[in-house]
Formats: sequence, structure tokens, C-alpha cells
Amino acid sequence: MQATTLMVVGAGLGALLATPMSVQAKATDTQTTSELQQEIKTLQDQLNALQRRLDAQAADEQKAKAEAAAAQSAAAAATAATSAATAAIPGEVQAAVDAAKPKTDKIYYKGLSITLGGFVEMAPVYRERNQNNDISSAYNSIPFQSVSTADTSQVVFTERQSRFSALVAGDVDPSTHLSLYSEFDFQGAAQTANSKESNSYNPRVRHLFAAADWDDLGLHVLAGQAWSLATMNSNGITFTNTVYPPTIDGQYMPGYVWARQPQLRVVKDFDQQLWLGLSLENPQTTFYTGADALPKDVILVDGAAGTGLGFNESNTYSLNHVPDVIGKVAYEIPLADRKVHVEGFGLFSEFSTRLDYQNQKTSGGGWGAGLVLPVVPHLLDFQVSGLAGKGIGRYGSGQLTEVTFDPAGNMQPIHEVIALAGLTLHATPTFDVYVFAGEDKESAQSYDLVAADGTITPYGYGNPLYSNSGCYGETAKTTCTGNERLVEQLATGVWYKPYVGAFGTVRLGAEWAHTQFDTFEGKGGAPTVIQNAVFLSFRYYPFQQ
Repeated sequence: MQATTLMVVGAGLGALLATPMSVQAKATDTQTTSELQQEIKTLQDQLNALQRRLDAQAADEQKAKAEAAAAQSAAAAATAATSAATAAIPGEVQAAVDAAKPKTDKIYYKGLSITLGGFVEMAPVYRERNQNNDISSAYNSIPFQSVSTADTSQVVFTERQSRFSALVAGDVDPSTHLSLYSEFDFQGAAQTANSKESNSYNPRVRHLFAAADWDDLGLHVLAGQAWSLATMNSNGITFTNTVYPPTIDGQYMPGYVWARQPQLRVVKDFDQQLWLGLSLENPQTTFYTGADALPKDVILVDGAAGTGLGFNESNTYSLNHVPDVIGKVAYEIPLADRKVHVEGFGLFSEFSTRLDYQNQKTSGGGWGAGLVLPVVPHLLDFQVSGLAGKGIGRYGSGQLTEVTFDPAGNMQPIHEVIALAGLTLHATPTFDVYVFAGEDKESAQSYDLVAADGTITPYGYGNPLYSNSGCYGETAKTTCTGNERLVEQLATGVWYKPYVGAFGTVRLGAEWAHTQFDTFEGKGGAPTVIQNAVFLSFRYYPFQQ
């Protein structure tokens, strides 16, 4: 292209240089001036045309260069896009594979997820004194020496603490969640149940409730049977974070505050740090009328028999017309590299009966608190909890009496303290060791009726005039009133997981429990009885890894 341009320019310059000579020659040859001017004009036109041609060629060259640069840039962009697309293909393929891969952690049905849980347990139990109890111990009825079975031990093999659970959950939107939880075991004991041959017992409802949670509002509602709001939590106030002693005994241990009963609960959380809860829960009352009959002019009804329509006809039920009311506050305290859970709650109960053909009522309740502290995170945990008040006995594992009566038949709630503390050492990811101590302790609520002749008739609970003289020997012929004052226990044990994998978890447990049962002082003293028990547990959790 440059050589062609030079040749054209050279030709034009040669023509210009030759012009004067040509003019001179022609002038010499007598050409006219007008002819010379015409020739010059022609040459100039030719030169201008040549210049335009050169300009056009230069413009075409610049355009070609621009088009080449644009093509090169487009090629580079296409190469980069191809590389990016090629790199993204494996990720997209993996995402597609993951979406198509069957989900095996839960069962999925019409937008709902179903999480199965529970375990199968075989538990050998040894008790020093035969209480004819299964896996759950009746702490308020350890036999005194006056009972024939007090000097015989008990061994029972039981599978009845085995349980099955299912959590059905669905998300209405990213902040609204609905769930239904059910959990059953086999510790129900109908009047016709026996262990003679088939060991047939009816299943027992532990939990059965529906819940709704609104994350954006921090609001949580629960309706159905669940852990009582009085039961301690480890984080906030949720049914998934209940804290209980790691014991094998199905009744846990004295000092533990708990209940599982129908309720309507509303909880509000503030940034998952401060929690406020209120629940209305099913009421019941445990009574002790006294060692002596009330005066004849007192007509007292403290319970009613079941009618057979939903209740067993052999059992009686207290007269209640107001639900138990429980309010709780929980707070999560950040402390260095751990979080401390602190909670407090109040309980209100109303007790009812019918006296002298009129309805009678009185109230009781108490205050409780709890603390969960990771002393060494992931290694050593400490927990302590308690409840103190009047008429609170059924919220403790000791199941001590809640209400007694004065000589006139008026209800009198009994003061009680329930307290528990314990340590759990997570020695390895598969091996735990625990030590817990707890007690249920009542105060005397006694009354005396003094007749005109000075005769004194004792009433109430823990009256020192009650006779305990018959509590000490199997051949004793006198009375053993034995009002419970205190039941306390020291329990220690281990849990070991020999297998955790795709097929679930296997847990092995062993526990020794030392329980002391004390009575109030009465005529003949204050008898005490000791119960030592050993529990073993072989559990398989097929749905837990």
C-alpha cells in the first residue's frame, strides 16, 4: 500500500516539475496563453483527483484497522466467555445432581418434612428393696421395715421406656413455620395390664402438640401436651431444648422440676436473647386428708372417680376448675467463649373441694429458677434448678403431697422446696460421666383439735402426734403414718456410644442411685429408709447419627 502511494505522489510531482518546461516549449511554439492556462487547470484537476483518491485509500485503511481491532476484541471476549462457561459447567452439573439426588435424612411429603426419632431400650434394673416398680421409681413409697417386701430385692428387665417420635414440619414462608410433634412410649399401665405372659401394656403419650413460629415477630405458640413451662431449658424457651438429668430412671430423680401435660403456651423472644413465656396448663391436686377422720359435721369431697369415658373407673381425680398458670423469663448471657442460660418462673395453682355443701377454693404456687453453665465448653457442663412454694408437690419427681386439711376441713397447701444440681463431663465425643444430687423437701402443716375434755386429735400433715411406731418391724401391729418429709438422691453414671454412623447410634448406660426417704417426727420417732438401685441401659437410636 505504501509503495503504490509513493509511485502516485512521484508521478504527480514529476508532472508538476515538467509543467514549466512544457509551457515554455509551447510558448516558444507560439501557443496562446489561454491554452496554457487550460492545460494547467487540467493538470491541477488531475492532481486533486489523485489527492482525493489517496485520502479515500487512507480512510479505507483506517477503517480496516478499526474493524480488525474490533474483531480481535470480540474474539478475546468470546474466548473469555467460553472459558467462564466451561468452568461453570461442573458447578451447574453438581447442582443439578444434588437437586435430583434423593433426600434420605428425612421423609418429604407435599412440602412437609418428617423427622423420625426414638429408640429401643432393654434395661435391667436392680433395687435393694422391692417396690414392684418398672423403669420409673416411686420415690414417695420406698417401703419401711413394716412392709414385707422391704427386705427383698427386685430385679426387672424392661423394654417399656422405648419410645417413638415424629416431627412434621413445614414452612409457610421464610419466616413462618408450622410443626407437629408426637412422642410415645410404653409405660402406660391400665388396670388390666400384667406381666404374667404377654406383658401387654398400652402405649403412653409423652408429647403430642402443634406449634407455630414467626421468626420476624419472634413469636412462638404451642398447643397440646408437652414439657411444662416450669421445666428447665438450655436455650431460650423452646420444646427442643429441654434440660433433664441424664439418668436412666424414667422418673428422673428427686429435685428435678418437671411435668408433661396439656397446655396452651405463648412465647415472645427479643433477638433470640431475651425470652418471655406464658402458659395455661392442665391442673391436678394431690391431697392428704390426715391420719384421723374429720368431724362428722364436715362433708368433704377431695376427688371424684372416673366414669369410664376417658378416665379409669378405679382412679380418682381432683376437683379443679382453673388451669395452672406459669410465666417464665429466660436470658442468654454471652460470657467469653460460651453462653450462659439463666431463667426464672412463677407458678400459680388453685385448689378446689366441696365442704359443707359449698364449693371451697384456695390458692398456691411458687417461684423457681435455673442455670445452665458450660464450665469448660464442650467438656464440662453444670446445671442447677429449683422451685419453692406451697402446693407444688406434683411438679417434683418425689411427688410429695400438695394440700392437707385442718380440723374444719379447710384446705391448706403444704410448703415445699425442690432443688437439683449436677455436673456432666464429656470425657470424649462418645463417653460421658455424670454426678447429680437433688431433693424434694416439705414443711409440716399440722393442726390439733382439742375437745372439751382436753383430748387432742391431730390433723394436717407431719403432725408430731401421729404414730410412727409401727414403721420399724414386719411384725409390728401398731400404726405407721410415715408422712414424707424428705426424699433425696445422689446419682452417678456413664453413657458410652460404641457406634455412631449411617445406621444410627448405639448407647450403653450404667447408673447407681442412692436414695434416702425421711419422715416427719411422730410418736415412735422419725423412720428413715434407704434405697440403692442399679440401672443398665442398652439403647439403639436408628434415626440418630
